[in-house]
Amino acid sequence: MNQFELDQVSINIGTTAIVHDVSFALEQGQIGCLLGPSGSGKTTLLRAIAGFQDLNHGSITLRGEVMSSTDTMVPAEKRRIGMMFQDLALFPHLSVADNIAFGISNLSRADAKQRVDDLLSIVNMKALQTKYPHELSGGQQQRVALIRAMAPKPDLMLLDEPFSSQDTELRVQLVQEVREILKEDNVTAILVTHDQHEAFAIADGIGVLNNGSLSQWDTAYNLYHTPTDRFVADFVGEGVLICGNIIDGKTVQTELGDVNGELAFDLPRGMEVDLLVRPDDIIHDDYSTYRGTVLKKSFRGADHLYTLRMPGGTNVMCLAPSHHDHKLGENIGVRLRIDHLVAFPKTAP
Repeated sequence: MNQFELDQVSINIGTTAIVHDVSFALEQGQIGCLLGPSGSGKTTLLRAIAGFQDLNHGSITLRGEVMSSTDTMVPAEKRRIGMMFQDLALFPHLSVADNIAFGISNLSRADAKQRVDDLLSIVNMKALQTKYPHELSGGQQQRVALIRAMAPKPDLMLLDEPFSSQDTELRVQLVQEVREILKEDNVTAILVTHDQHEAFAIADGIGVLNNGSLSQWDTAYNLYHTPTDRFVADFVGEGVLICGNIIDGKTVQTELGDVNGELAFDLPRGMEVDLLVRPDDIIHDDYSTYRGTVLKKSFRGADHLYTLRMPGGTNVMCLAPSHHDHKLGENIGVRLRIDHLVAFPKTAP
């Protein structure tokens, strides 16, 4: 049985439909992520899961019990859901240990201390338990806020863009650490974010939201390599859509030559399509007869990301090792090597 499940959830605010028929499920210990741009419905869904927003259709189930439906609304305080917010909301007048123990006052003093000690051990902060929030670094405060929310052993943890206030370098480290902490304590969790890198680093399953609808629920790998619609293809990762024609079920004819592989979708022979091409699908090859002009370049340390204009007017992106340092306006050779053929029927201009 799933630990958590949304089943065909729809939500209106006033007369405006915000969320449309969203379904997904998590098993015990899994980490899910709701990923999407501003206005996609992420926060509304999070509020509904927490118990702060009514449903117009569908149900939300936790531990096999209905938490929300059109005729059921379990109060937020009775749902056994922990929440970690962007602003952390640590109590400045309480020590680290007292902040963590705040939500477990129902336990005996000995049991509460044991739980606090166990959680501090997970994050390697036992030596800081007498410190106050202002004496901690941003990363340390983040860890305290997380384990404080975990202290009551909630059946579900909700993380509402908790890393957005951190700088990029610390954010990458924190996301990885938070995943390890949640896994160590076997916590089922849902992260809400607009940052795909956070989603990729932390989640077992990711749901991409677009205007209140769930475009795709999948692994990070599948979202990147086999997106099910144009929105996911555009929102997740980098890439371009180039014109092509279906030759058969395994070949697409393009400006960069015939591309062979298994098509992700069954499309009829002769159909004009847009083929998804990621930067890692374009191989820099000095000996290739297909050549493009460097329009843009971005140095990334180990590699360059080039934007190239092909002779037919198509722009593509290409990753090349950093020692292949080409100038703007220079012509360089490329070839396609696509393992996943994702093509969408051509749309009218």
